[in-house]
Amino acid sequence: MGELADLLRTEFDRYPSGGKLPSSRELVARHRVGPVTVSRALARLAAEGLLVTRPGAGAYRAVKAAPAAEGDTSWQHLALSADSLEGLPRAVDASGVLATLAEPPAGVVEFNGGYLHPALRPERALAAALARAGRRPGAWGRPPAEGLPELRAWFARDLAADGAGGPGPGGTLVSPGGQSALSGVLRALAPPGAPVLVESPTYPGLLAVLRAAGQRPVPVPVDADGLRTDLLAEAFRASGARVLVCQPLHQNPTGAVLAPARRPVLLAAARAAGAFVVEDDFARRLGHADAGPPPPPLAADDPDGVVVHIRSLTKVTAPSLRVAAVLSRGPVLERLRAVQVVDHFFVPRPLQEAALELVGSPSWPRHLRSVAAELGARRAALTTALARRLPQALPARAPTGGYHLWLPLPEGTDEYALAAEALRRGVAVAPGRAYHPAETGPPAPQDQLRGSGGRGRTGGGRQETGGGVRGGAGLSGRAAVAAGAAPSPLTPVKGSSTSPAPPPRTPPRGTAPARSA
Repeated sequence: MGELADLLRTEFDRYPSGGKLPSSRELVARHRVGPVTVSRALARLAAEGLLVTRPGAGAYRAVKAAPAAEGDTSWQHLALSADSLEGLPRAVDASGVLATLAEPPAGVVEFNGGYLHPALRPERALAAALARAGRRPGAWGRPPAEGLPELRAWFARDLAADGAGGPGPGGTLVSPGGQSALSGVLRALAPPGAPVLVESPTYPGLLAVLRAAGQRPVPVPVDADGLRTDLLAEAFRASGARVLVCQPLHQNPTGAVLAPARRPVLLAAARAAGAFVVEDDFARRLGHADAGPPPPPLAADDPDGVVVHIRSLTKVTAPSLRVAAVLSRGPVLERLRAVQVVDHFFVPRPLQEAALELVGSPSWPRHLRSVAAELGARRAALTTALARRLPQALPARAPTGGYHLWLPLPEGTDEYALAAEALRRGVAVAPGRAYHPAETGPPAPQDQLRGSGGRGRTGGGRQETGGGVRGGAGLSGRAAVAAGAAPSPLTPVKGSSTSPAPPPRTPPRGTAPARSA
């Protein structure tokens, strides 16, 4: 079908604007293809605006539209730069998010994306689930604003199975993806201009959400055991924040897991401050096969509604399965629901039905086991290659879940120059600076996670406390854990992104994209 469409596209100059094309029967005979192939090729060209079809009359070359008038849009610069009535900035910076969504050039090994590599996605199971979902009675009708009852119940059971009693289906909202859930929750919990405590380094998409809403991210540093809870009480007091956003499990980008002793401290500090904890549990199903059982969510220890819990199906399936859930207790649920309805009305019912079909199929547990095994194998291949080729960039502790690797670089390294040179040689990596909420202040050795010889600094290299940022330079090889072995960023990489694992001294096998939402 694609070849026929391409061929017909090259023949369009034979026909005048508005001229009639050969009939479907003529095209079948001329190109020796089936009528279904012709029908699909014509439908593609019609979708591209190249032709129009008239029932009973045939297909015609589309009439060329007159070129749009050239106007003067310079007035928009003034309108867009004007501050709001509250004096809050109105700019929206999506650069940190777009860096993980952009398609790399052909042949580039992608270590800076946001999702599982295509080879790890359950595409056949998803296709079958979507086909079955589309045939369900009422599948194309309007679903309840909160989500289908069956899917809400599944998310509630999924949370309970992880050791958290949870709020049950009544406290569950189905949301169009984790990023959308995060955006709606933060707008529901904090007004424009409000401070919000965040981990540092953290997921750039979170920082983009906060700044777009006019909220102010206040950094609290992360070390090898997760969020520095010894700084939380002072951070709440000094900032006046009433919201903390954290990723206790396989934090993006460091991969840290919140230490058991820190969990009660975190919740106690939030309760004392009268604050909500937004638990972004994006990596719950991304543990590696050798990681052992993950700790329960923070929501497991919270009967009082302090924790607003977010979990998503997107990260462990495919980018376009934009289905997540927000689980909470108490009066906040109504506000969360109102924000979601205003923003989205509802999550499309076919997508919800497809999610139900997928998680209820025998292929679902097999897929989860396969992802866990493959992520663990690729992490091992990557860290082995780093130890051999770039030992100074080895992290202090290899992650046991997720698909990020936060790499320390030698003192004084220009992370942007390094990333540019890596891309020139065929490897896409992400500089770490975008993962930090602030960028001022001198380095503080006691706040650093050091690399080989004590000279490296974590990822983007800036370590932050409630009082400000710690300087440095670094790099995040975020997607590389899902990819397999990684070469030195300055080593040329050749070959397909789905090629098998190489011998120990060769460049790595394929890559996987990374990132949260």
